[in-house]
Parts: sequence; structure tokens; C-alpha cells
Amino acid sequence: MKMINRDDTKLAGFVFKGQMTSLQIDKLLAKSSPTAKMSFDDIAGKVSLALLDEEAVADAQKMSAVYIAIASFENMVRDLIASRLLEEKGANWWDVCVNSDVKKRSEDRRKQEEQIRWHQARGLNPIYFTEISDLLSIIQGNWAYFVDLIHDVEWARTIFKTIDRSRNVIMHSGQLSMNDIERLGMLIRDWLRQVGG
Repeated sequence: MKMINRDDTKLAGFVFKGQMTSLQIDKLLAKSSPTAKMSFDDIAGKVSLALLDEEAVADAQKMSAVYIAIASFENMVRDLIASRLLEEKGANWWDVCVNSDVKKRSEDRRKQEEQIRWHQARGLNPIYFTEISDLLSIIQGNWAYFVDLIHDVEWARTIFKTIDRSRNVIMHSGQLSMNDIERLGMLIRDWLRQVGG
């Protein structure tokens, strides 16, 4: 009897394809949002950027590149985790592979956002309600599935901790020094060289 003809193998393949399709739909929905079609200038007009203090806007605009880098890094890590664990553990990877503390924080954030119906939620998949420290926790808790990519969990912890520190400054309207910006860029490049992008 060939393994490919077994009903459970067919079902697992079907579920895997469904989950991958779901991830792609989430990405497409995010890309098809109204702001995805707007330029920076369009958005700047909508939020009355021209009415704000020029110096404050110039400072924030410089830091927007840092925000883009950090947000992109976080979402790439989310995608890496979701795709790797989906491949290794199947469609219920979130239930099987994520510890109860991370699940609870994610669910609490989702419920909080659900209460405010007039505002766009951040995503459909529970991993979009995680923080960068939660992402590291998921990787550590499933180290066997990431060791071939990352090789050293302490190295990953250092990267995540430093990026999180910069993230907190940026998310609270602060300014990073050039040393901090260069360090952030180096860490992101190191991660991408090691893990791929």
C-alpha cells in the first residue's frame, strides 16, 4: 500500500492547503484594504499632516523608516512561524504549539479590539495579536522546528530584545540615535542572512 493513497495523508494534505490558502487570504485582505491603494501623500492629507508642526513632522517622518523596518520584521517573523508550524504540525498548530500565556494575551487583545467595532482590527489570525516577545516564546517552545534555521536561541533572543527596545521608543513617538538605527539595521540584516527573507 502506498502512503500517498492513505485517507489520513490526503486529509492532512487538504487541511494543509486550506491553511496555506487562509494565510494567503489574510495577506490579500490586508493588501486590499483602502489604505493599501493610497500613497503617502494621500494619507498625509487625510490625517492633516500639513497642519502640524513642521519640525515635529520632519522628525517623525525620519523615524517612519524605522517603524516600517520593525513592522516588516515582525510580520516576516509571524509568517515564518505560521508557515513552519503549519507545515510541521498541521492546521491546528496554534492550539498545539503555542503556550497558554501567549494564547491568552493574544485572545485578550483580539477581544479588546472586537469591542471597538468602529475601528479596523489588526488581523484575523491569532498570531497577528502577538508581540515580539510572544514570537520569541513560540520559537523557543518549538525549537526543534526552528533550530535548522536559527541555530542559536540566545542569538535570536538578543536580536528580538534589541529590536523590541527600539520598537518601544518608536511606538511611543520617540527618536532613535544614529547608533540605534545602525544597530537595528545590522540586526535585521543578520537575521535575514541567517533565516532568509
